[in-house]
Amino acid sequence: MLVALCRSLEARGIPQHVVTLTEGGANRAVLEAAGIPVHGLAPRGPLGAGTSAVSLALLIRRLRPAVLQGWLYHGDLLSAVSHRFAGTPASTLLAWGLRNSDIDHARYGRLLLAGRYLSRWPGIVISNSQAGADFHLAQGYRPQRLAVIPNGINTDRFRPDHRARAVMRAELGIAHNSIVAVHAARLDPMKDHVTLLEAASRVPGVSFLLAGAGTETLDLPPNAVALGRRDDLDRLYAAADVVVSTSAFGEGFSNALAEGMAAGLVPVATHVGDAKLILSDIGHLVSPKDPAAIAAAILELSALPVAERRGIGEAARARIETRFGVAAMADNFLAAWNGAGAVLNGQQNGR
Repeated sequence: MLVALCRSLEARGIPQHVVTLTEGGANRAVLEAAGIPVHGLAPRGPLGAGTSAVSLALLIRRLRPAVLQGWLYHGDLLSAVSHRFAGTPASTLLAWGLRNSDIDHARYGRLLLAGRYLSRWPGIVISNSQAGADFHLAQGYRPQRLAVIPNGINTDRFRPDHRARAVMRAELGIAHNSIVAVHAARLDPMKDHVTLLEAASRVPGVSFLLAGAGTETLDLPPNAVALGRRDDLDRLYAAADVVVSTSAFGEGFSNALAEGMAAGLVPVATHVGDAKLILSDIGHLVSPKDPAAIAAAILELSALPVAERRGIGEAARARIETRFGVAAMADNFLAAWNGAGAVLNGQQNGR
């Protein structure tokens, strides 16, 4: 979503810069190919966070951006501190980004606590889901302004593609008439691969494709294939019939779920985050951590006539096209920033 937003704004004449807090950054190549500079500030050593904050403050003073937009917890907190160090609050709007709903306190409790105490610093906090906004308010976040902006899906990239379907199935050794379910998520407890694999074992007649960093380490049932991190998810979705999201907690707006629907797949999702908003009345919404319910939903869909299943997939794509496009997401970000006091015309002072 970060890449999609930056590209959309860049295309409108609003220059973008991205700061990464990891070595290299997974999206550096695609951003730089789009002409968007990427600045690496990976913290190192016991003073790493402080050094990164100073480096970002110096970058802010040099670039004087109209908006400094945090994206995840670490980025939000670092942007807040650096914004103060830079001493440019009048000319640069500080905005935070919330990208999840409920979260594991054992792993993220300190970040939540810090965010709670600093949440009045940003001029606006933007959540990608209503579930995420509600969760953080319940945790004590008290932002000056709060906006909910759903993720935007590139429906030109994620679409039904009969040629890619045939080619990908041939590459993976999947018969043309097999029912295929795809699950795209990194290996993380919140994505709940345990429930996914238990569900897969209950429907041996359905083939499962798992894409995401770390999935190649999983112990799989015979009807599942793990592909690790993939950058060609559009081709994987084209090869499938059903898109599955088994998240147990923490999911705000599931990109994988919406991308699969844009590709014409029938969705099966756990009732976590804004999954209900994404699906509306399309596909199946089930309780989290319930492999029997997920398996039953997939089995029911696999038994439908091809034409009926295709019709549901067409309705899924139409919903994403009309409600969750990239252009609408970019429009909403611009409106939120402007409403919080930023001046964004893409030309002012070259920003």
